[in-house]
Amino acid sequence: MALDLYVVTDETLGRGYSHAEIAKLACAGGADAIQLRDKCCSIRDLCRAGREIREITKASGTLFIVNDRLDVALACGADGVHLGQGDLRVDTARQIAPRPFIIGVSAGTVAEAVAAEEAGADYVVLSPVFSTTSKDNAGPGHGLRVLREMKEVVSIPVLAIGGISRDNVSAVIGAGADGVAVISAVVGQPDITAAARDLKNRIAAAKRERRR
Repeated sequence: MALDLYVVTDETLGRGYSHAEIAKLACAGGADAIQLRDKCCSIRDLCRAGREIREITKASGTLFIVNDRLDVALACGADGVHLGQGDLRVDTARQIAPRPFIIGVSAGTVAEAVAAEEAGADYVVLSPVFSTTSKDNAGPGHGLRVLREMKEVVSIPVLAIGGISRDNVSAVIGAGADGVAVISAVVGQPDITAAARDLKNRIAAAKRERRR
């Protein structure tokens, strides 16, 4: 399961692009996973966007994840769902979803990451690693120390989100992250495809450096 570059859609930051258009451009830049995230639109519109993204990601071989909504993820044939600490419990989602089905979880502490793995999560995301304005009420950044600690105690992939840019992504990978989830670093850029490609290259370079 490749999760090096995990792009989260956001129509507000997307300079007029729809969720599906953002997904297509990000996939063209080499995104490994696309997450459909929209806290405001109706379930009907979310399902419509999800079906469009499913076709795009199927063609490019990219993983497709839906934020929060297991029902929407299942309805549009997504590869998985991403859950927050206040969403459906991981073990409950695992009972409902058919296998194989990816379940990711946001974690702000090492204890939350451990609990997520024990409940059956496939990956965890430290949220936020740095302070960010892309997500409302994200809170202060937890920093690279917490990221390192998470990597030491869980065996599933650990990603980081929040305040990640082309300037600090190498440090995040160097601290042990298996990948990064980004919004503004790709979606908010004038050229989404170029931004995704640039980040993907920087992540690859940082992983090569880490292996030395």
